[in-house]
Amino acid sequence: MSYTGSIPERRSVCVSQTKGVDSEMHFSRGLVGSALIAFGITLFVGFFYAAVVSKLLPPYENQLLAAIQNDWYYCLLVPLALPVIIVAVYLHWLSMKMFKHA
Repeated sequence: MSYTGSIPERRSVCVSQTKGVDSEMHFSRGLVGSALIAFGITLFVGFFYAAVVSKLLPPYENQLLAAIQNDWYYCLLVPLALPVIIVAVYLHWLSMKMFKHA
């Protein structure tokens, strides 16, 4: 669409045309953000159940639930990952310091 007129008139036309786009993008960003938060909460609840809650419950007859209950991988994963995370954070901090002062 070509519009001939003064610069303020053209700006007002452009702003009025993009208001709908901004509201649609804002809605889709909110929807995507909500979906990501819901996905993260679902994963947290699932892994928390596998790591902690299933160990406290009586034995299951269902094979899948019994396999989750007898698996100790996730219970040990979190405590063993903490030192690795600390080293990774320190190396990241060190590399940023070197980058800033180089």
